[in-house]
Amino acid sequence: MAGEPQPDELDGEPIPLSALQHAVYCLRQAALIHVERLWADNRLTAEGHVLHASADQPGRRKVRGIRRVNALPLASRRLGIAGVADLVEFRREGGQDVPFPIEIKRGKVKLHRADEVQLCAQALCLEEMTGVSVPDGALFYAETKRRMPVVFDAELRRLTEDTVAELREIFRTLKTPAPTPHKARCKSCSLLDLCRPDAAGRPAASWRRRMIDRLLSEVVEPPP
Repeated sequence: MAGEPQPDELDGEPIPLSALQHAVYCLRQAALIHVERLWADNRLTAEGHVLHASADQPGRRKVRGIRRVNALPLASRRLGIAGVADLVEFRREGGQDVPFPIEIKRGKVKLHRADEVQLCAQALCLEEMTGVSVPDGALFYAETKRRMPVVFDAELRRLTEDTVAELREIFRTLKTPAPTPHKARCKSCSLLDLCRPDAAGRPAASWRRRMIDRLLSEVVEPPP
């Protein structure tokens, strides 16, 4: 059907770094956004857009001898991921500049690891791009105005690569997964109305088209 992505359409495209955060939170949410191309703002997402408006301006400067780069494009050919880092500090250690990625978030520290995975993916990109080991980074939360240190240990790296693999399969098959079993997460999701969790496994975009077609078919044409 016209407008629907075809099975090979997304094959080979790099997975956006932001999709990893969506995927850890809810694989269905990631598929709705990045495969079905659906999006809806709520207060939380709108606040996030405002927060990133300044962080996404490219720029470089030095603070206390640390080189800071805003809106740094990143990519990993090995993993097939790409995106933009909010901020990367390059700290001189052992005769080399060691990248220290910092991701800016609107809220506060989460109980799940979605933000950590997104940050770890940035570290994996930086390691591949610079050839320098990236042991840690930080998440800055606007609500608390504090940095939360994140260590890129073996467990977090494995979770990040597993998430990339899950997303790659979704991009390959174009199959929208069932809703997350963590139902509490649905309350703050801007896609709740589009998600149709009662229609688990069915593409939301197809459901919307069917509803629109049905409504149009019920419209009675005015008399000539």
